[in-house]
Amino acid sequence: MNDGEKTPVVSVSQLTQAIKSVLESGFSTVWVRGEVSNFKRHSSGHLYFTLKDEKAQISAAMFRSDAIRCPIALRDGMQVVAMGNISVYEQRGNYQILVRDIMEEGLGKLQAEFEKLKRKLEAEGLFSADRKKPIPTLPRTVGIVTSPTGAAIRDFISILRRRNWTGRVLVFPASVQGKDAIPQIVDQIKAADACGLLDLLVVGRGGGSLEDLWCFNEEPVVRAVAESNTPVISAVGHEIDFVLTDFAADRRAETPSAAAELISSGYIDICARLDQAKERISRQTRQVLALHASNLDRLNHQLARHSPRSFIENRHLRLDDLANRMQAATRDAVATQNRTLTDLRQRLRLYHPSQRMDAFRERLAPLPSRLNKATTRSLEHHISRIDSIAIRLENLSVQKVLSRGFVMMRDSKGKITTDSATLKNRQELLAEFRDGSIKVRVDKDPQMDLF
Repeated sequence: MNDGEKTPVVSVSQLTQAIKSVLESGFSTVWVRGEVSNFKRHSSGHLYFTLKDEKAQISAAMFRSDAIRCPIALRDGMQVVAMGNISVYEQRGNYQILVRDIMEEGLGKLQAEFEKLKRKLEAEGLFSADRKKPIPTLPRTVGIVTSPTGAAIRDFISILRRRNWTGRVLVFPASVQGKDAIPQIVDQIKAADACGLLDLLVVGRGGGSLEDLWCFNEEPVVRAVAESNTPVISAVGHEIDFVLTDFAADRRAETPSAAAELISSGYIDICARLDQAKERISRQTRQVLALHASNLDRLNHQLARHSPRSFIENRHLRLDDLANRMQAATRDAVATQNRTLTDLRQRLRLYHPSQRMDAFRERLAPLPSRLNKATTRSLEHHISRIDSIAIRLENLSVQKVLSRGFVMMRDSKGKITTDSATLKNRQELLAEFRDGSIKVRVDKDPQMDLF
């Protein structure tokens, strides 16, 4: 040790953390080929085992969340290819691989090809989000490139029908498995895109093994999906997480059935919103009609109370009452006069001298005629006065007043306005004329015309 230099001293924990940082950052994702040994399934669902070859070994662990998706049943002696990241367990000071995905050795080559092509196409920008086109909310014509005899197309159409989707489905038949599937899928994608009839294109099939689905990882198929001018949904029902068409497509669906649900979901949402809007409009219409009906009843009641007809009818009833009272008074007056005459006759009988009797008879003789004439004149006079009053009342009616050129102003509540001081600027009034009414607005600005 050089005395001129001091070597820093670190703790075990600090050294272990430094090693952990270097290893985990330097080996973020690794693919490892090896043989499974010392396999154990913990009660928690986690898997613990060792990956080894003829020269070395490494501890491995697979957490429950990843183990649930494991496509194979691990056992000792199985040759596998594992994908994961390096982790350092500080308490024991050893390192291990945390496995995220695992497959048998025979599938490792395909997976390597998958990753190689994925990196190539990703570098070209084929999977860029900027290239992706929006999926139409309400597609009317949907094309699907798949096998015409498979369960996928039947499930796809069945779900659309069950969800009451009313669009049109065009099937572009193609083999979806094997070497022959690649050119067929490419040709049908191009044909569907070129026909000009589609709002949306679905490319996919039902589930299967990695080999069965490999045509959807082939470069020509992936490029055809990416180059389509029609929005594309990749709907490959598979066991692994993704195929390359999932990255190139504008939208991914786990299965053709999921694609059908996605396509019809916008239609269902719109139908629900339309039903809600219909109910809201119906409810508001009923409320408005009820309000207007109530206002109409109120206005009709006010009109009945304030109409000229009602005023004249009331005056006619008053006149009829006065006439009846006048007739009764006349009859009482005549009866009184008759009683007076009878009394006079009785008094005259007390005076026997014939001259006086004759004189009184001569004086009394015209009295009944005069009385009748006077009564008749009085009755005619009262009747004339009643007719005059009726004419004056008729001339004072609202309709007569309006016919002479006057205007009656009412506010928004129907109340007659008589004082301009009570009016507010811009207040709306109803002006009633002889032949109708119009709405006017108060303008207290003397520089502006009233309209």
